[in-house]
Amino acid sequence: MSARTVTVIGVGNMGAGMAANLLAKGWDVRVCDIDEAKVAALVQLGAAAVSRPADAPADSQAFIVCVVDAAQTEDVLFGEQGLARMLQPGHAVMLCPTIAPEDVESFAARLAERGVHTLDTPMSGGPARARDGSMSLMLACAQSVYEQQAGLLRDLSARVFHISEKPGDGARTKLVNNLLAGINLVGAAEALALAGRLGLDLGKTLDVIEQSSGQSWIGSDRLRRAIAGDYAPRAHVTLLEKDTRLAVAAARAAGFEGPLGERASQVFAESAKAGLAGEDDAALFKHLGGQGG
Repeated sequence: MSARTVTVIGVGNMGAGMAANLLAKGWDVRVCDIDEAKVAALVQLGAAAVSRPADAPADSQAFIVCVVDAAQTEDVLFGEQGLARMLQPGHAVMLCPTIAPEDVESFAARLAERGVHTLDTPMSGGPARARDGSMSLMLACAQSVYEQQAGLLRDLSARVFHISEKPGDGARTKLVNNLLAGINLVGAAEALALAGRLGLDLGKTLDVIEQSSGQSWIGSDRLRRAIAGDYAPRAHVTLLEKDTRLAVAAARAAGFEGPLGERASQVFAESAKAGLAGEDDAALFKHLGGQGG
């Protein structure tokens, strides 16, 4: 394996940000995605294109899987043209999607049978933070693997949290985080929709919230766009719909039932069914009766 050589499979908003960040830091980056335009954009920055996961060069220090869900991860790893066709003992796979902990555990066990290390590495922070290396990584892997990949992890993120040595715990941490993000976003959208109904200036109301006890990062980030009528997708409604649904399922499996998580998850599901699935999750503001633009 070659130091400072990495393959990124899945270069959507987050994967593209990660790849661009590594390219800027001098890494040899190979990229693979079913969307040829996304691959071409990174090739323009200096990346090398890989047509299928099975064609990824074997000398990569790590293979970063940055797709959407467990089904796509299954296909990337074990599909007809999946990575498993070329992975060798000692290789390392970083699993970045937000998926159920039991899926991470299953993937890690199947990779371990091949002598391949798994880094359970979900992300948080959005595409801009992936691009500048300031996103958060919630990492679960063996300490020895963490140490082997320390340079890559530092370049990917200034905020690496080594949760445990047990793959699946990164996923659990991400679901907890994203459940709270979903609750915060639903609450912020509801509050600002109420402000509009009360006849308040939305921009000034958000100014107050941002300097007061109601502030949340996701509320500020999304609702600034919402009141400007900007719903171009950075993070689709479907992502937090999936993540909050998985979080509620994990809670039920653990015998825990809270008062807010399930209702927040329902709001994302309702928004998706209302035709907003492909829009930025700021569109919750529209769904709850707010007005943008």
